[in-house]
Amino acid sequence: MSKYLAAVTDFGFPDLEQEKRLLQPLGFAFAEGQCKTASEVAALCRDADAVLTQWAPVTAEAIESFEKCRVIVRYGIGVDNVDLEAARRKNIPVVNVPDYAIEEVADHTLSLMLAIVRKIPQVAQRVRDGIWEISPCRPMIGLQDKTIGLAGFGNIARAVLKRAAAFGLKAIAYDPYVDESVFAGLAAEKVDWETLLARSDILSVHMPLTPATKRILNADAFDRMKPASFLVNTSRGGTVDTGALIEALRDGRIAGAAVDVLEQEPIAPDSPLLKMDNCIVTSHCAWYSESSLLRLQEYAALEIKRLFSGEPLHHVVNGVGQ
Repeated sequence: MSKYLAAVTDFGFPDLEQEKRLLQPLGFAFAEGQCKTASEVAALCRDADAVLTQWAPVTAEAIESFEKCRVIVRYGIGVDNVDLEAARRKNIPVVNVPDYAIEEVADHTLSLMLAIVRKIPQVAQRVRDGIWEISPCRPMIGLQDKTIGLAGFGNIARAVLKRAAAFGLKAIAYDPYVDESVFAGLAAEKVDWETLLARSDILSVHMPLTPATKRILNADAFDRMKPASFLVNTSRGGTVDTGALIEALRDGRIAGAAVDVLEQEPIAPDSPLLKMDNCIVTSHCAWYSESSLLRLQEYAALEIKRLFSGEPLHHVVNGVGQ
């Protein structure tokens, strides 16, 4: 007879062997689902002692039905699929996994930046079409002495900064929650939001999705950016107003965009973004490598192991139990 139940609302992994290896020795059984609705989450998790979730809607309605839950762990960094306040009301800590794919996301950010600035997809397609040019797709800027603006200055943004410096980019950054000494120590100039928009040649987004950041990159923001600037987003799709981005790209108010995340995923097959030469869209895959996949599962399960072994949780995001 198992002592505890871990409910996994949904997952895109090949299996849950990592989680089982860590938690079954503590007496955990597993209930596995691929929940799409709050009612499905409620039904699966009602008797669970711990809940692991990837994308399923862990809403207030679902959380209210949890009878034994002691922790909710989100596979990933963002927690916008979990109602944090509802969990707080029931004294359930919500935990994320912010450190499993820092290097992968930073690598993908730089890959998107280089691809959109150097127009690599367009040039490769022209070569496939039999067009060989040694100065194709003009104009094309160089990166030396250009300014990368970092919207958010957490661990991923700092890893991006380290990589960007190797290309001769100067850095400015906006993050009202980070002390100025941290910026100075990493050779980034701390600026306000308006200055970030106005001065960035490449604006790289690394913000969580909150009420304050939802659609913060809107029509007004694009109007304040340089017409020759580029947007790169590997954080949360909801930080960018998709309609405003389409219009800004069509009207030449910014030069290009490369995004791994969108407000609505997957992207609609008829989205104008897919038909624009000055836009690159990848499939929310910046986090992924075979090693980061295993780390994500391991680190998520380790949080549950800590709690049920009497150790403190590492990454509580809703303030419960801290």
